[in-house]
Amino acid sequence: MRSARAVFVKQARDVLRNRMVLIQFILFPIMALILTELVAKSDDEIPATMFVTMFAAIFAGMTPLMATSTAIAEDREHKSLRFLVMAGVRPVEYLLGVGGFILLICSMVAVAFGLIGGFAGVELVRFVGVIILGCLASSLLGATVGIFSKNQQASTAMGTPIAMLLAFCPMLAMFNETISKVAGVLYTLQVDAVVSGTSDNLTHAFLIIAANIVVLAVLFVLAYRKKGLRS
Repeated sequence: MRSARAVFVKQARDVLRNRMVLIQFILFPIMALILTELVAKSDDEIPATMFVTMFAAIFAGMTPLMATSTAIAEDREHKSLRFLVMAGVRPVEYLLGVGGFILLICSMVAVAFGLIGGFAGVELVRFVGVIILGCLASSLLGATVGIFSKNQQASTAMGTPIAMLLAFCPMLAMFNETISKVAGVLYTLQVDAVVSGTSDNLTHAFLIIAANIVVLAVLFVLAYRKKGLRS
């Protein structure tokens, strides 16, 4: 795992010096905090955790995907990925290095969301856990997007519509039964259902999220092996 550790350190440095990436991680929690304090707590008809669960689900669907795809596209653009592949860095090691730091930040943001929403005990653990699983799935998808992008601009162009579709699909599903049925196989819809408390079957929801993670992991491995050595 020495290679994964080296990639992790490199990724940490890249993220911490990139203000645009850092803004993505703090934007949604700040919006949730402001709307919770100024709107939800002053209106008895609005659930106290509505904005927290809503923005947390959107965060899980968008931010890790965009951050991971940008990071990997940057490696492709600067030919770093090519050298790593030639050096024998395996897909799992590379993913652990790049995605590990992003998931670390996502975990801290998930805890922040939970505290803003006033969750505690088992509820907090379940809330944070499902958000992290959603972030993991998004990171895997973002990694594949990054592998297929020649540069950061291309990753943004490809990743943004995918991220927006996944993040806002739960909202669309609320108003359209057909979308709800079709989107039921997507992890973002299940994450939203669990954190908002609308899921009828938690086991079923977690199984769908897990299935998404497995499929997205396989897609990344295939993409890494196919595109890793190409400039």
